[in-house]
Amino acid sequence: MAISTSLNRGAITSARFYTDDTDSQLDVFQTPQGTVAAAWIGNAEKPGPNEDSAAIIPVDDQHLILAVADGVGGMPAAKRASNVALETVAAALKNMDSGARKLRSVIMDGIEAANQAVLDLGVGAATTLALAEIGPDYIRSYHVGDSVVWLCGQRGKTKLQTTPHSPVCFAMEAGLINESEALHHSELNLIFNVIGSSDMRIEIGSELPMAPRDTLLLASDGLVDNLMQDEIIELMRRGPLDKAIQSLSQLAQHRMMNGNSTMPSKPDDFTTVLFRQTLPRRKTRKHKG
Repeated sequence: MAISTSLNRGAITSARFYTDDTDSQLDVFQTPQGTVAAAWIGNAEKPGPNEDSAAIIPVDDQHLILAVADGVGGMPAAKRASNVALETVAAALKNMDSGARKLRSVIMDGIEAANQAVLDLGVGAATTLALAEIGPDYIRSYHVGDSVVWLCGQRGKTKLQTTPHSPVCFAMEAGLINESEALHHSELNLIFNVIGSSDMRIEIGSELPMAPRDTLLLASDGLVDNLMQDEIIELMRRGPLDKAIQSLSQLAQHRMMNGNSTMPSKPDDFTTVLFRQTLPRRKTRKHKG
């Protein structure tokens, strides 16, 4: 599948959702907190709609929420589940009393409400969720399922990497299998924690410092099932975000269409969101005349 190399650009002041039936969208936005790049591309081999969803939600001048949800394929209303999850979290943030409660509590309540909203669909639907709370020089991650949140430094040091809630990824984390074995495993896409379950649990990270040149990534498994970890880190950290999002998207799409026995290949919907803080302006020295 070939995708356009051109991106939509602009500023964003209100919530931006990726939930419709568009085949592909690549965007770069400026926010008060920094630059956000998003890629949302449907699976060319699947006749149905893109079951991923994503959201960019400004909270105030200091806080920004990024989220990716991946409707569980093979279950009813997968697209509706991912849409409902993000819409419900966004509604909780919109109705937040300014300064009355910690943002963390509102997000947690929003995810709990999203779980109930998906259950209330009444058709057995489910979705994953990866969410990043961005504040002044910090991030906090929240996730349910196998969509991921990563943070890496300019030189490629991994500062945060969430562990997908799946048996295969837990086995890799424990050192029982390596990354290549995991990506080729027949049970790679089995997950044991989803939104839309009576026993859903939220894994929440601690508040983590974020340096100005760090890169934050959220993604569905359309990215992480098709690229090796070192490939993702190398592409996400280098150059401006518009180039990074295009490079990640193009390599993942190429891998999906041209798989072989040595490299991962899993045609799927693809969603990736990148973020970097706005760099502080340098002070200019005044020269005496």
